Amino acid sequence: MEYVVAAVILLVVLLAGAVGLVVPRMRRRDLPPPPAAGGTTTLERPPAAGPTVDTPPLVVPPTTDEELPPLIEAPVVEEPAAPTFEKPEPTAGRLVRLRARLSRSQNIFGRGLLSVLSRDHLDEDAWEEIEDSLIGADVGVEATQVIVERLRERVRVLGSRTVGEVREQLAEELVAALEPGLDRTLKTLPHDGRPAVMLVVGVNGAGKTTTCGKIGRVLIADGRSVLFGAADTFRAAAADQIATWGERVGAETVRGPEGGDPASVAFDAVKRGIEVGVDTVVIDTAGRLQNKVGLMDELGKVKRVVEKHGPVDETLLVLDATTGQNGLEQARVFTEVVDVTGVVLTKLDGTAKGGIVIAVQRKLGIPVKLVGLGEGADDLAPFEPAAFVDALLGSAA
Repeated sequence: MEYVVAAVILLVVLLAGAVGLVVPRMRRRDLPPPPAAGGTTTLERPPAAGPTVDTPPLVVPPTTDEELPPLIEAPVVEEPAAPTFEKPEPTAGRLVRLRARLSRSQNIFGRGLLSVLSRDHLDEDAWEEIEDSLIGADVGVEATQVIVERLRERVRVLGSRTVGEVREQLAEELVAALEPGLDRTLKTLPHDGRPAVMLVVGVNGAGKTTTCGKIGRVLIADGRSVLFGAADTFRAAAADQIATWGERVGAETVRGPEGGDPASVAFDAVKRGIEVGVDTVVIDTAGRLQNKVGLMDELGKVKRVVEKHGPVDETLLVLDATTGQNGLEQARVFTEVVDVTGVVLTKLDGTAKGGIVIAVQRKLGIPVKLVGLGEGADDLAPFEPAAFVDALLGSAA
């Protein structure tokens, strides 16, 4: 019996040892070789239960730093577009190019005169009609008498008969009355360390602020750099208007608070002009009624304050051609206050009042330097007496 128990124990021990050797071998699996550097790792799918399906291996792409997408895309920053500015028309020959607009004045003035001059015989009635035409064009009584007397003498001495001959002689007399020898240049060249200063004055409604913008375009067209001073602080729209003109051509505008001190704005404009080194500072002032003594005194203050930087180079008076002889009184009072150096005559297109040019120069000795011939931005032209008269009279044909 003891032998049987011993044999069973031995058999159990042998079986246990055999199991310990076989089971580890059944659990061990061959592992795939490690992937090569930079290569692709392949993972084998375990067999699925049920029918066998051929499934392609899963492919894991290499994970190099160069191929990883950025976590956050950088925002695209667009470069701001460079501002584009208008390029004003050159001023040389501008009056000739605008002749068609100026020629509208022929309807009453030029054609009326030529119809009289075309008569076979110029009697006293004809000469009176010529005088009436000139006076109606605001040439002025005294200037008209001088022009007609000289023309009558030339016709008598030269024996002129054709309308073309008489027209040519009348044109010469009108050009002479416009005093072509007067200096009509604009003093806009900078001084040593400071810009030239141009003060623009005039009554309400003459188109003064618009004229300031057009003057700036005239200067820029001739190669000057410009800064505007919006010293008309009593009308908010005036400062906005002059600033808009400046933005179109790349000119800076200095402005102050509405209702502020105009002299302070004018002073700051010139100061800024010195800092940035522009050639010319154009200062727009508030429209003044010549019978308002306080306002005229204030205009004189603007000029005095500006002159702390240096003398004012140009003081231009803007006159409306349609105001006729009233413009002479305006010009006289402004001259007494600020020493006007030149006249800008606006609204000449379509009017028969072009003779005011002669009247202003004869009464005040102030040259007309610029004329406005329309609403366009470049319709302000340097005044040329011969071209002006030629367009005013029109063709003798």
